[in-house]
Amino acid sequence: MPAFMDCDFLLNTPTARSLYHEVAARCPIIDYHCHISPRAICEDQRYDNITQVWLGGDHYKWRLMRCAGVDERFITGDASDHDKFLQWAAVLGRAAGNPLYHWSHLELRRFFGYEGALNERTAEEVWNLCNEKLRSAGYSVRGLIGMSNVEIICTTDDPVDTLEWHDRLAADAGFATTVLPAWRPDRAMNLEKPDYLDYLARLEAASGEAVHSFAGLWRALDARMEHFARRGCRLSDHALETVTFVAADEAAVEDVFRRRLEGQAPSPREADMFRTAFLLEAARRYRERGWVMQLHYGCRRDNNLRMFQKLGPDTGYDCVDDNTSSAQLAAFLGALDARDSLPKTILYSLNPNDNQAIDTVCGCFQNSEAVGRIQHGSAWWFNDHLAGMTDQLTSLANLGYLAGFVGMLTDSRSFLSYPRHEYFRRILCRLLGQWVEEGLFPNDSETLETIVRGVSYENAKRYFGFPIKK
Repeated sequence: MPAFMDCDFLLNTPTARSLYHEVAARCPIIDYHCHISPRAICEDQRYDNITQVWLGGDHYKWRLMRCAGVDERFITGDASDHDKFLQWAAVLGRAAGNPLYHWSHLELRRFFGYEGALNERTAEEVWNLCNEKLRSAGYSVRGLIGMSNVEIICTTDDPVDTLEWHDRLAADAGFATTVLPAWRPDRAMNLEKPDYLDYLARLEAASGEAVHSFAGLWRALDARMEHFARRGCRLSDHALETVTFVAADEAAVEDVFRRRLEGQAPSPREADMFRTAFLLEAARRYRERGWVMQLHYGCRRDNNLRMFQKLGPDTGYDCVDDNTSSAQLAAFLGALDARDSLPKTILYSLNPNDNQAIDTVCGCFQNSEAVGRIQHGSAWWFNDHLAGMTDQLTSLANLGYLAGFVGMLTDSRSFLSYPRHEYFRRILCRLLGQWVEEGLFPNDSETLETIVRGVSYENAKRYFGFPIKK
């Protein structure tokens, strides 16, 4: 029986072990989708204790603690950081089968050198060890990034953001990692939201463009896109509950927008019409600029209204949604393709039942412009565990081209999350190793190494065309 999380963790064949240790583990990280703070990087933030860096803002952990019956006081409430950590340790110690068990122990090993198992019996030991490390040299935010061999980070930024922290980081020759903005215009797209008109006022102020029409909205957004492009932005990101395609002519869209400016709430169909028109316009501009479009869907957010009102969004109350059909997704991409406006695109669904649909829709719109022009994004959120990653990789291999995949992202708010890339790479090597051992793929080390190096690092670097810090 193998020891828990030894150096060959998840690597159950000789081929897997060779591919991981000799190839995947040596690749830098390109984290092209995350939610970390560029200001924290710029100011090289430090943390007083492990709770601050590990539990603060991590709704994955909060959700698990709630499932285990922990009182909210020890999750997002006023309990001390020490007591919150003790509660977390007790829950984690019994979280067999949950990916947080693996992620957390990889993080303890890679950043703090702790080789044991965290539970209620070892909590004090781990608390003291981690806090001592965090007080030592090299354990600032930049130090944690450097330990993880991160080459490129793409943050998630609203069109009205000044990007001042990106400017400062770009000018800082002492920091080797490239930090780039990613365009997230959800608030400009979701006109059904109660604060939409307030947001438009902010957009007008940031862009210097008056927004009195749909066309005016796009003049303002174009100005902000140029602001992002000058700072190296290479990709957009759109969060959708579901992908819908409700085509409408220009006059109908302008009418919906005009009535919203007058204070009238749109109907659900009008909101879908506007969202369709918005995404069609956005995609055309992405293609012109060479940006990648990310669409992630299959998520119903903020289901616990009482807790949403208390804590706000992104606090652990989202669930899988099953409303997106392959017909709607294909119709949207097809409309873009017909107009020669389809950019390189990555599709993610929170619903694992969408794997085959995504892979077959992707296959309808591939061409020679790029390897894997339309990508099936990495298993994420509720799916970035052993079974979920294996299923996504297998579906992509069965129905598409695994060798062209752009690989893993953290989608994280924590600077300790980079071992998720290691977790993904081990699972990738495990899967390829199994195929070799079962005679399903030849033991061709040169080809296998090319696939692993590509999926781990090189494909993303080529696909996004990132500017690298000199």
